[in-house]
Amino acid sequence: MNNKIYDRPGYRPDRDQKPKNRKGTFLRLFRYTKAHRFLMIFTLILCLLSNLLALAGPVLAGKAIVEAAAGPGNVNFANVFHYARLMLICYVTSSLLTLLINFIMMRMGRWIGRQMRKDVFDKLMRLPVRYFDQNAAGDIISHVSYDIDVACLCVSTDIVHIMTSLVTVVGSLIMMIYISPPLVLTMFLTVPSAVAYTRFMSKTTRPLFSRRSAAYGTMNGYVEEIFSGQKTILAFAQADTFLGKFDERNENASEAYYRAQYYGMTTGPTVGVINNLGLALIGVFGSLLYLQGIVTLEHISSFVLYSRKFSGPINEIANVFNEIFSALSAADRVFQLLDQPEEPADRTDAAVLADIQGKVELRDVSFGYNPGKTIIHHFNLEADAGKLIAIVGPTGAGKTTIINLLMRFYDIDEGEILIDGKGIYDLTRQSVRRAYAMVLQDTWLFNGTVHENIAYGKEGATREEVIAAAKAANIHHYISLLPDGYDTVISEDGGNISKGQKQMLTIARAMLYDAKMLILDEATSNVDTTTERQIQAAMRKLMSDKTCFVIAHRLSTIQNADRILVVSNGNIVEQGTHMDLMKLHGFYYQLYASQFE
Repeated sequence: MNNKIYDRPGYRPDRDQKPKNRKGTFLRLFRYTKAHRFLMIFTLILCLLSNLLALAGPVLAGKAIVEAAAGPGNVNFANVFHYARLMLICYVTSSLLTLLINFIMMRMGRWIGRQMRKDVFDKLMRLPVRYFDQNAAGDIISHVSYDIDVACLCVSTDIVHIMTSLVTVVGSLIMMIYISPPLVLTMFLTVPSAVAYTRFMSKTTRPLFSRRSAAYGTMNGYVEEIFSGQKTILAFAQADTFLGKFDERNENASEAYYRAQYYGMTTGPTVGVINNLGLALIGVFGSLLYLQGIVTLEHISSFVLYSRKFSGPINEIANVFNEIFSALSAADRVFQLLDQPEEPADRTDAAVLADIQGKVELRDVSFGYNPGKTIIHHFNLEADAGKLIAIVGPTGAGKTTIINLLMRFYDIDEGEILIDGKGIYDLTRQSVRRAYAMVLQDTWLFNGTVHENIAYGKEGATREEVIAAAKAANIHHYISLLPDGYDTVISEDGGNISKGQKQMLTIARAMLYDAKMLILDEATSNVDTTTERQIQAAMRKLMSDKTCFVIAHRLSTIQNADRILVVSNGNIVEQGTHMDLMKLHGFYYQLYASQFE
């Protein structure tokens, strides 16, 4: 398990960032609506129509109140009911249009979310291995799920609220100015205060929402890591230890959530108090104007209703802004991932590796994962076609790093790597990788049938070819005992079969794959000794005309290798056949003796 990624000094996931350019992030998020621009225009028209109908309500209400206030015996109930019916029609129609707008925007949010996930997943497929080595899996998964969901919520609901509120505010202000310009002055006493307070709180809450998302990303990554190593934790009776570490991260996430929500939730009620103060001022000032005969009862009634429509959206905008800040923080993290540098493009004149013979050379290769820290020093290797090359050495010697360089998962700092005399950087990256079949210690199977998992690397593989590969890997008998044989569905990551069986399936997959070179990184570590010998014999027979690189800790498995490279601290300290190295009584002899004494 890689628990140290969260305990490393100075570690901060890429999501622990506040948006550096809120306007740019919003515009970039909004560009996802470009494909639906006609639907957006239609929605804006519906939004305008809905608000105009809602704005007609106060005028009708004022006329109904005037008719009802005519005094006993003078009330024209026909007019009162007429205005009431018109008001009811306006409000009901406005509500139905709002419902239609919300439905359209929710569907648009779903479409945008689907497109963003596709973009993120496509990006992940193009990112270098270095990115996945440096970022926790749970944090990456959060980008695809949580962050995109929060960002799409902004498009599907918050934008509707903003559009509706702006139309309502502008329309209400125009009507209030039309009804009584003097009364509008009262709004200029409270509205600036509400706006100033909202701006102040936005600056306070914005980084809090970013920290909340960062804390949740860290916690999610830790949970994913713990679940992946649950058996190891239970085996070492460390459940309480990791529970304590989880409690710490859970507390950080809860505290970040509380602080963000606490300050966010105070904004709306405070702005509401300011708006209610404005309503009181309208009542006092309107009464004075009424006594002077400047305004009528109808004007005051309509003005009060419009003032509520004017201040209400400001209150809503204050609440929606907090959600928008959270959405922008989430969208910014998604865009940070989308802006990550991809693997360098192939050279314009790069050739496709074809007619592979399988000769591999490393000439004076030096490499380090971090600048200034070289771990492979002037490494030289020549592997003739069809030979079995074993790479052994203590943990951390650089064995797996050599494989990463051969596959171009990382680019070398100095030197040259050649296949059949051609520099791999003069070849397309895809053709170089397709030249190898790989079987790793960490096996990977996907949710599908046994046949599909074995045939994964060879498009159009027949059942006969799959069975032949399974027999060579000594897994055919086990497969035949399954309920549906080769059509048995394997659960995600092969959870319903043993580790040894998973590894044998991946070996069968590599045998079927039509590649001239094979890489085995501790490929038989999860099978018993008898099965391992059978697989080695079958592998040797099938790979007799192919170059094979084997990384092994169990030295008994590579005694028949054509050449054994003994690696220590990124250097080849010894090389030769098993018998040659044993005669030297050197480093290899000590490794071998330590396993059998």
